[in-house]
Amino acid sequence: MSTPHLQISRDGAVETWTMNDPATRNALSDAVVDGLLQACTRAAADPGLRIVVLTGAGGAFCAGGSLGGFASLIGQPLQGGQTDPLVAMNKSFGDLLHALSGLPQLLVCRVDGAAMGGGFGLVCCADHVVATARSVLGTPEVTLGLPPAQIAPFVWRRLGDSTARQCLLQGQSYTATQALQVGLVHEVVDPATQDEAAAWHATLQRLLRAAPGAVASTKQLLHLLRGPMPDLRDAAAQAFATGLRSAEAAQGLAAFARKQPAPWTLSQEKQP
Repeated sequence: MSTPHLQISRDGAVETWTMNDPATRNALSDAVVDGLLQACTRAAADPGLRIVVLTGAGGAFCAGGSLGGFASLIGQPLQGGQTDPLVAMNKSFGDLLHALSGLPQLLVCRVDGAAMGGGFGLVCCADHVVATARSVLGTPEVTLGLPPAQIAPFVWRRLGDSTARQCLLQGQSYTATQALQVGLVHEVVDPATQDEAAAWHATLQRLLRAAPGAVASTKQLLHLLRGPMPDLRDAAAQAFATGLRSAEAAQGLAAFARKQPAPWTLSQEKQP
């Protein structure tokens, strides 16, 4: 079940899925996305599994999407008649978000460090989120010249229209305390002042009080109550692919790599 970049462990009715690529701060490579999709398929058919814990190794939760072998396509227009590989790559991430959101088990995200972009989207799929005091959660895509395409409906459903607009259209980021205030995070643990292991054990014990059948049934009712999740996977994938091939993305990502402001950033110079 485990792969080098996705470690899966089981302790009774609790399974932990650990994204394990510290060098990239656990970016969402094809291997990680495919592994998580397979884990979701297996978990959905496992009546003995009650809690899925999604976390990251090496002091980060998830830095977002991994461009991997597509780096050469940034800022390069698609040639006529070609099928864009970026569309299928991005849509598979949308498939993962839908699969995580649809799990019959309680999905718990245990966040330490950065949860950015796609990682922020993963958090928005969770039923319960525990963060450490040093966690930072954000959606910087628009500041890089990219649309936060696949995560948009999940962020919107989790945070509501007003906060989602602030988050997605401004590239907003949140400390753990701020994320707690807007409802993105449910618990914040400070290892400097708390026994993190004891706090985590208490959280799991509380969550395990809920009967698995009742949890699955209640999650179905909540989905019905809110209506079906808008399925924007195709449109989002196309928007992301178009955005990544734009000159705007090429400029924004290059500026980010140089730790410089993007060219569209307006400086507020004092007028004489």
